[in-house]
Amino acid sequence: MDAMYSGSCLCSQVRFVVEGFSSKVANCHCSMCRKFHGAAFATLVSVSGLRWVSGESLLKHYTAGNGTVRSFCSECGSSLGFRGRNEPLSAIEIAISAFDEDIPVEVDAHIYTNYKACWHHIADKLPAYGEGRE
Repeated sequence: MDAMYSGSCLCSQVRFVVEGFSSKVANCHCSMCRKFHGAAFATLVSVSGLRWVSGESLLKHYTAGNGTVRSFCSECGSSLGFRGRNEPLSAIEIAISAFDEDIPVEVDAHIYTNYKACWHHIADKLPAYGEGRE
């Protein structure tokens, strides 16, 4: 059996496991991700083999004006993920901070840096893209 990686929201009522991860993991600096995560950027990863262990009914979804959807726990408010317009919940990109253990991913880029917070300085040498990956 493949390795399973578990995650949860702050109150632990929403729990999930995944089997694997995309090799592309970016820090997203768009204003929507910044506001949704309350931080300078959000770090999200596409996953495979996602299974909701508990609390799927507690998930709430916010659809932004551009059609993208952000999902969070309705009990504690934890930001859990993002999906594109018209994408099913199974296509959610998970916030890597929601994992309960170390996961085998490495951030490889900054995206939507045209919208980054003026008070945040990107100090690493990762590729930075003004919009999505170009």
